[in-house]
Amino acid sequence: MRKARPTDRPEGCRAHFDELLLIARPMLLDCPMFVKSEAQLMTPEDNDPMTAAAIARLAGVGRAAVSNWRRRYPDFPKPVAGSSASPMFSRAEVQEWLTATGKADQLATAGRTTTGTQRLTSLPTLSDELHETSSWREVFGAEERSIADLSSGELLAKVMASLLPRTIAAARSADADDAELPVVIDPACFEATLLMAVADRFGNRLRLAGQEIQESAAGLAALNLRSSAHDVEYEIHVGDSLLDDQLTQYLGSAAAVVCEPPFDQPQWPSVELTTDPRWEFGTPAPRDGELAWVQHCYAHLRQRGVAIVAVSPRTCFQISGQDIRAALVRSGALRDVIALPNGLGTLPGIDLYLWILQRPLAAPDHAGVRMLDLSRLGDAADVPHEYTAWQRLLRDADPTIVRTVPRLELLDGDVNLLPSRYVAAKVQATAEDLARVADRLRAVYALASQALPAFGPVAASHHSFVTLGELERAGALTIRSRDSTPLRGDVILRRLGREPVVATGTADDDAGVAQVVEIDESRLDAHFVATFLRADANALPVTNTLGANSREDLRRCRLPRMRLAEQRRYGDAFRHLLELEEVIAKLAGISAKVIEQNIHGLVSGTLTPDISPSKRTGANDPTEYETSEP
Repeated sequence: MRKARPTDRPEGCRAHFDELLLIARPMLLDCPMFVKSEAQLMTPEDNDPMTAAAIARLAGVGRAAVSNWRRRYPDFPKPVAGSSASPMFSRAEVQEWLTATGKADQLATAGRTTTGTQRLTSLPTLSDELHETSSWREVFGAEERSIADLSSGELLAKVMASLLPRTIAAARSADADDAELPVVIDPACFEATLLMAVADRFGNRLRLAGQEIQESAAGLAALNLRSSAHDVEYEIHVGDSLLDDQLTQYLGSAAAVVCEPPFDQPQWPSVELTTDPRWEFGTPAPRDGELAWVQHCYAHLRQRGVAIVAVSPRTCFQISGQDIRAALVRSGALRDVIALPNGLGTLPGIDLYLWILQRPLAAPDHAGVRMLDLSRLGDAADVPHEYTAWQRLLRDADPTIVRTVPRLELLDGDVNLLPSRYVAAKVQATAEDLARVADRLRAVYALASQALPAFGPVAASHHSFVTLGELERAGALTIRSRDSTPLRGDVILRRLGREPVVATGTADDDAGVAQVVEIDESRLDAHFVATFLRADANALPVTNTLGANSREDLRRCRLPRMRLAEQRRYGDAFRHLLELEEVIAKLAGISAKVIEQNIHGLVSGTLTPDISPSKRTGANDPTEYETSEP
């Protein structure tokens, strides 16, 4: 077993950099559950091997189901290639097994009905295996997962459910009648991901109703809700919600509506519905289908009912929807607009905004519209997904995230509802703050300039060289594959032509590894090897897809023959230069942010272009920034 090797030695230059970094550091400003596809659409060659994930896509199930089939069914095809961790199966054998067992279309036919539009209270087309179990989780092996394990669509559903007020759910008693329970609907429920999130939060203290245009997805939605651990009352209908609303009994009576409309429909058939009473705020243009969904959701709300609808950016500012947006703002129906970070939603690559609407009691509410800009969050999982977390965020409102905008300000112009237009991207630093940071930057740059070395010349170069292959045969190093774990002191060659580095023993070592060179520290210095490899490895052409030298090419690379003490002198010099490069890069980033703050201050009117002598405390020459008169 390989052991990590300590490689750090006391060195004089390190203390200087510790001081430099100590000054610089404070200034750093800094699966959906099932994948639907039809087996007959797959056309590769029958003898092509396929992974478990490909089998899941072929059958229209999740990967957990394939793993479960392998355990439950002895006749499931055996792997024909790959490893135990990533087995490969014969496509012909898999297709034959799926057809023989009826697994190929067990989800594609779920929920199909004879009329095409009715309540799905039973699923007669599902296999007997699903009827014999009390929960689909027992069949597919699904387990409770953490936030990090949720798909983007599931995370969005959890976020939207957490925004619903607690008042929408009833305090249900043991003898409460089902009809008395408040209802929450989703008119584009797909597989009931949003409704499941609502059930997870409120349990059986409300009823759920959904409609989905795809029959197979509607069947799966009913299956998901039926197997919910909360024993929630539900109904799922099949049909186009905008053209054939099956939830008309809830018009004006739903406690809440949650909806992520389909974003892949560039137009909707508005001609057929130009006089529909649902268009309370105006008839949407053909290109404004999302505004049709927004009004469709709002039409089902009772007084004080809440609708949370996901929209794309264009709906927030597109000129064709200006009148409808103005009517929503003017009436007091629109209460909040939340910009979400990239990575949330069912479809990839679409930025999402949440519109929160509430039907007022009587007279219009003229309170402002609250704008929340969370688009700059680095991780979508950082968006609050619990009701109390939202309350804390709004209570401790940061002006760089939240601002309540007066309705008259929104109505003055094109009714742009992008939060970034109203929420300050940053808090402007004062002139004194910027002067203080500039003084500290001058001091750090002075230290950095002192750290820049001045190496002496070499009278004559008389190095002889040895290849890495020769060193490997002599036992001074071992070239390992990228599958081995780098240990501290190893030399790592990375993909895409990035420079060789010395492993630090942290998680950063595992990123993009192409080759690992294990060093015998009693004969070689790791920094000496890594830095000399920069020139020789980069001189060789790269012929593989990793963008890095192969193990055989690496064995041809050369190093100068030197005693270990001389190697360490070179290694210390290399380390000194690389550390200086890191510090200068950090200083450059800080300087760029300070310059950006100064530009913002000049543009916003908080700074003047006149340079004050009192703000030049770090300047060596008092006339350094003076300008001559014309």
